[in-house]
Amino acid sequence: MTTTASLLVELGTEELPPRALDDLAAAFAGALVEGLAKRGVAADAAGARTYCSPRRLAAWIPAVATTQPDQVVERRGPALAAGLDATGQPTRALVGFAQSCGVEVAALEKLETDKGAWFVHRAEKKGQPTAALVQAVLEDALKALPIPKPMRWGGHDYSFVRPAHWLVVLHGSEVVDAAVLGLRSGRQSRGHRFHHPQPVHVADADAWLDALRAAKVLADPAERRARVRAEVARAGRDTGGEPRLSDALLEEIANLTEWPVAIGCAFERAFLEVPAEALVTTMEANQKFVPVFDGEARLTEHFIGVANIESKDPAEIRKGYERVIRPRFADAKFFFDEDRKQPLAAYQGALEAVTYQQQLGSVWSKVVRVAELARVIANRTGVDAGLATRAAALSKCDLMTRMVGEFPELQGVMGRYYATAGGENAAVAAALDEVYAPRFAGDAIAAGQVGRVLAIAERLDTLAGIFTVGLKPSGNKDPFALRRAALGLARTLIEGELELDLKAQLAEALALLPETAFAVKDATPGSDAGIRRDVLAAELYDFILDRLRGYYADQGIPGEAFEAVRVLAPASLLDFDRRLRAVVAFASLPEAEALAAANKRIGNILKQAGFTTQAGYAARADDPPAQSALRQALDSAGQDYQSLLASRDYVGVLRTLATLRDVVDRFFADVMVMAEDADVRHNRLALLSNLRVMFLRVADISLLQRG
Repeated sequence: MTTTASLLVELGTEELPPRALDDLAAAFAGALVEGLAKRGVAADAAGARTYCSPRRLAAWIPAVATTQPDQVVERRGPALAAGLDATGQPTRALVGFAQSCGVEVAALEKLETDKGAWFVHRAEKKGQPTAALVQAVLEDALKALPIPKPMRWGGHDYSFVRPAHWLVVLHGSEVVDAAVLGLRSGRQSRGHRFHHPQPVHVADADAWLDALRAAKVLADPAERRARVRAEVARAGRDTGGEPRLSDALLEEIANLTEWPVAIGCAFERAFLEVPAEALVTTMEANQKFVPVFDGEARLTEHFIGVANIESKDPAEIRKGYERVIRPRFADAKFFFDEDRKQPLAAYQGALEAVTYQQQLGSVWSKVVRVAELARVIANRTGVDAGLATRAAALSKCDLMTRMVGEFPELQGVMGRYYATAGGENAAVAAALDEVYAPRFAGDAIAAGQVGRVLAIAERLDTLAGIFTVGLKPSGNKDPFALRRAALGLARTLIEGELELDLKAQLAEALALLPETAFAVKDATPGSDAGIRRDVLAAELYDFILDRLRGYYADQGIPGEAFEAVRVLAPASLLDFDRRLRAVVAFASLPEAEALAAANKRIGNILKQAGFTTQAGYAARADDPPAQSALRQALDSAGQDYQSLLASRDYVGVLRTLATLRDVVDRFFADVMVMAEDADVRHNRLALLSNLRVMFLRVADISLLQRG
């Protein structure tokens, strides 16, 4: 007798939202697997597969037991003290509990726990057939789906992400009786809306995927994506170009089609006068078309549409795709031509009328603040301050153009084009685009020095302003993308190798804010403006460092190494990075563990002794040999140490200090630090204090000691 069989659940719907489809399908399958496990039904959870298409959510789970195992049900009753009276007779509470369990008091057992003893009733519950449990599993799975805005249809009380039309639930070859969303389960699925409109008979759970494939439906999303790639590549070869199919566009096309077929198309070459970014945005974002480039990465007049049908007359579909894209391109060309009729700087006046944030003033006010920050940062980093200031003055102008009004994602890109067309300096034009870099996780920082300065200034003003008015991130809410801004700022400083006092720059950014920003009730601590700025500067510095924790973790740098540098709070993030790299290199040395432990021990000794200041130490005639050896080693190391420290060769500093391991170990083995003689004790504490300070000039390596 078969004790296991595959379980298939398919819920058919009207077209599901493509961007949510993968998450919905994964949640549906995961909840079904979890529901079976919760009820003790054995199944091959690792072998479960998630399936979906625009018109269905499905899960296939192999080796699902046909019966739930028998279960021992334990029900806890009164505590012993409450169940028996002073004479040892059952109380009314215990008798009532026994009656509710359907047994005599004598049949109850006692459970001993660390919190006391209790009366319990244990009974064996016969396992139910899996088929009888599927209804509840399915209901729970549907409730668990991440559906922010469920919809109703007809006159029904129930709701779902889209109207549901069929339900298939098979355990092996048997139909499992279930009813949800007004549907009764069966074995009739549905194929492609046009290629196979008639019902699809499914013999058993393992035959479902092939049955749908025969009905022109690729229910496996991975198989569908592979077909989209292959179809786009085929159509691309016909055009003679190279299609650019991004992962995001691939996912969306795959979730819009059940039987994808690519069709090569073309538009008038005159539209190539429009910036390629605008045309590509229109194709990818608005029409879900794949742009085609030539061998030199230049956009061509070819593009690829992916249909959800294998048409007998592809030429008609091609005409439709070409017809629908033409007016979009015509609009883009019109916007581009109109925007260039005046120089980019001419849009500055319009920025006065646009509010950036109520307490922070207009967008133009923000531009003025950013320009001043850019001037200061440029001067401090050896970048042309005139170019940086000019770039800042133009940085928001493209927001007022027709093109960016239609395609907001092109801000910066269009600024670069319009600045170039207007004869602006090439570095200034590039900076108008680079100010937004990095735009997303993994994106590169600005390539040019002017762009880096502008990117830093822009983010400094944003962080300072939004924190000051009390709109800093909370939980998952970050409407101003401040976490991304902070990481982008930090990455630009570190990867751009810009030596800058971040603490001072934060203070200057706060000082440039209007007084109205500090007038927001309960937004900033303290009553004195200077105190509030100091508090905010410290808070912002910590906020930026918090973003770096994940940045370095992604590079495989341990958290204790990060904390060893963070405790020193270096003003320059580039300096922070150098110190951290040095700590990581030091941690790989064989001496590192012992020296980290010694530093931790020294810190504890100095703390317990109340020795908080660095003091001079001297050679004494009665010094033990181990103490003399440590003193001489410190004096000797100090000669190289100072020059290495001055040149910020932190790796060299720590390698020099690593040579002290043996004399430090010998000192702790042979010398009693807390000697009874006060002068002797003070001299030894001073020696240790100097050793610790030498390490602390780079990082607190005692934090490398785990536990």
